[in-house]
Amino acid sequence: MSYAGDRLIYDADSHLMEFADFLTLHADPGMRDVVPSLKESLSGQFDPHEKSGRPGHPPETVARLLELGDRITRGPKWHDALGAFNGAERGLALDLLGFPKQVVFSSFCARVLFEAPAASRYAIARAHNRGMAAFCGGDRRLIGVAMVPLDEPDLALNEIRTAASEGLGAVWIAADAPGGRSPGHPAHDRIWAFLAERGLPFILHVGSAPLRIDDPWMNDGIPDRRTARGGAEVIGSKDLTVIHQAAQRFISVMVLDGVLERFPALRGGVIEIGAGWVPDMMRRLDHAAEIWAKSEPHLALMKRRPSEQIRAQLRFTPYPFEDVGALVRESAPELYLFSSDYPHAEGGRDPIGRFEQSTAGLDDAARALFFHGNFRTLYPDAA
Repeated sequence: MSYAGDRLIYDADSHLMEFADFLTLHADPGMRDVVPSLKESLSGQFDPHEKSGRPGHPPETVARLLELGDRITRGPKWHDALGAFNGAERGLALDLLGFPKQVVFSSFCARVLFEAPAASRYAIARAHNRGMAAFCGGDRRLIGVAMVPLDEPDLALNEIRTAASEGLGAVWIAADAPGGRSPGHPAHDRIWAFLAERGLPFILHVGSAPLRIDDPWMNDGIPDRRTARGGAEVIGSKDLTVIHQAAQRFISVMVLDGVLERFPALRGGVIEIGAGWVPDMMRRLDHAAEIWAKSEPHLALMKRRPSEQIRAQLRFTPYPFEDVGALVRESAPELYLFSSDYPHAEGGRDPIGRFEQSTAGLDDAARALFFHGNFRTLYPDAA
């Protein structure tokens, strides 16, 4: 029996655990001098030189991890988990998890790429996407996510095409104004059109914007106050309160600039940023479109209300501690997706159990949408 058992569950968020040399190993030979190490990004994980270049866990470790069986999510996390950094091992982990499809994101590359100098940004993207394709290429159940900055539309579209040809199934983008433009700028229309035509969703994921609240907000005058902040991807309570804001702004601007209206086949996911803010965003957008329709005439041309566009085209993963039933009742059952976050510690020891609890008050149809139906809308070739 797998962890999922006889339940049909598609996993919208899991992770590859990179080593310090992940990008340099997969970079074009002539660009390795501009592609950075991930050493600083791995701070707090382990000695970054200790495991670099390892193809997988030792056989005895794999055998011990396989003994976990359907308790795989209760086993080691991060780099110590089964399938953390080796694609063949991830297939074994997926057997134990029991998910027919699992989306795979990198863990430590996002800010390195999106904050890189312009001269090296697309070389880093190429290295990342080549490495992701190598990790996912041996198992059709894995949907690897490319990472592409949109600042230079020609270079971005070229990299998206290349990543798609390598079998990657989604495109992770930054939640900022690409190249100093709105995401609704006509310069990006070729990108949205290609993604819509190919059925490739764009993704905003934690890491699409800085994870942490600006330093002045941490200056509370109490120097010895403890904080949960530590190594890579470790945030504190104040960070949690604002981590969604860049994604909300990006999505809101996309909608108000008519991107979803112009490209009704375009799909997008907002992953690992929580979803408690989604119902209010939808209400605000509906109010904005209605109230400003006279002074901003392009809003009056929308054939669908913003909330209708979002219900049809966007999907969100709640945190395990959020009340999915309440979110559905406040908005719509089409919006939300199950995610395990395997093998990150934030996914917890029993993500299915926690989400079963928070969806217990929903009817069978709504629960089915959460655990597998909405995933198929976001990834139309998943079945």
